[in-house]
Amino acid sequence: MKQLYDVLIIGGGVVGSAIAREMSRYDLKIGVLEKNLDVCYETSGRNSGVVHGGFAYDTGSLKAKLCVEGNKIMGQLAKELDFKFIRCGKVLVGNTQEDMDTLKRTIKQGEANGASGLELVDKERLHELVPAVVGEFAMFSHNSGIVDPFNYTIALAENAHANGVDYYFDHQVTAIERDDDGIYSLTTSHGVFHTRWVVNGAGLGCGHISDLLGIKGYKIIGSKGDYIILDKRTGPLLPMPVYPVPSNTYMGIHVTNTTDGNVIIGPNADMVTDFTYYGVPQENMDYLAESASGLWPCIRKQDYIRNYSGILPKWVDDNGAIQDFRIEIRDEIAPRAINLVGIESPGLTAAVPIARYAIGLMAEREKLEPNPGFQPVRRGITRFEELTKEEQNRLIRENPDYGEVICRCEKVTRAEILAAIHNPLGVGTMAGIKYRTRSMMGRCQGGYCQMRIAQMIEEELGKKETEVQYAGKGSQMFFGKVRQEA
Repeated sequence: MKQLYDVLIIGGGVVGSAIAREMSRYDLKIGVLEKNLDVCYETSGRNSGVVHGGFAYDTGSLKAKLCVEGNKIMGQLAKELDFKFIRCGKVLVGNTQEDMDTLKRTIKQGEANGASGLELVDKERLHELVPAVVGEFAMFSHNSGIVDPFNYTIALAENAHANGVDYYFDHQVTAIERDDDGIYSLTTSHGVFHTRWVVNGAGLGCGHISDLLGIKGYKIIGSKGDYIILDKRTGPLLPMPVYPVPSNTYMGIHVTNTTDGNVIIGPNADMVTDFTYYGVPQENMDYLAESASGLWPCIRKQDYIRNYSGILPKWVDDNGAIQDFRIEIRDEIAPRAINLVGIESPGLTAAVPIARYAIGLMAEREKLEPNPGFQPVRRGITRFEELTKEEQNRLIRENPDYGEVICRCEKVTRAEILAAIHNPLGVGTMAGIKYRTRSMMGRCQGGYCQMRIAQMIEEELGKKETEVQYAGKGSQMFFGKVRQEA
């Protein structure tokens, strides 16, 4: 007898996992089909980590409405789900009369969108907010902030899973069919799944999944942004994100602080058709540093510790104009299929309101019964470094594994690594441990701890050394022994 789901969500990124978590409030059998080996290997984990205020989007658009809603509830979500969020504010820095006019229009648009805490500040106030910035004035957004995008996504997924949602990794959807009874059959790389409802939360793959559903015609382009990560010693020089005055379609190369004390430079915006290439050319790094130095002249090569890139899925019309989020049910083509297209920035900020909007469409078509056992609270892995000395000593007495530091740069203990290896979602990759603990994210980028963590994965999960993967399928850390014992 085939297993029948009420809902199968294609894509386990921040939006797919937000939908899974919010749907688990109801009495539904839910599954998530994710092609990668974890929930944040694509757009959800490759961004600036900024919680936007909602002032940058056209009034009346879903981007504006859902971003403002997401900004307002982010603090409560962080408390419920135990991820890092700091409402530190953000400045958009200007120098010319044209910049001033743009900022005044931006404030007016933001207020029309329902954003609050927007004000123009002069040079003196600007330099009180960000002493190292270069600029004559700015728009200060009090309610903007920063979030840990990895643990936000992981928290949503873990809470969904705790409330009964099944997660299937390495399950890429290759075909979708609907029978005469209206049941969908989703063919994946590991078998066929059956469901009454389908949700297209595929992010970069949204256009392809939409085509498989029969909803054709969406043109999706990729906007690739490159970033540089700076050492934590630069963190005290940047108390909040610093942006240039935006253009109509691009926020510009900015400088962003992170919830863990690093500084991020970027992104640029290159239109791409390859949604799998994440390399960062040297000339792009040079361009990022030169451009951002005009705003924040504290960028030095000796502080570079890593680069990365991310790709946003932008839905464009025939003229190439970027469109709003599309969240729809096309009853005449694909009944009981929720189709999400072009969920780019501010998708991270808006993820939970996006989920609630999508569920609202579903609720218009069938009655949803509450799940009486729904638990909104999730607790993440204890961060040993952030505890007081008294708390640290107590933990070490209770569990000696807290007394052994595995990652020296980020001061991550053996107990934290073990908790990450045995995570609720069953993720066993090196990157999965990295995103859950910040191990391998420090100055040496794993030079000290990486091999020790790989060995722990082998021992704890019973893997051979050739089975330990870094992130994606086929990313083996080892292919055999250099020397065999006699």
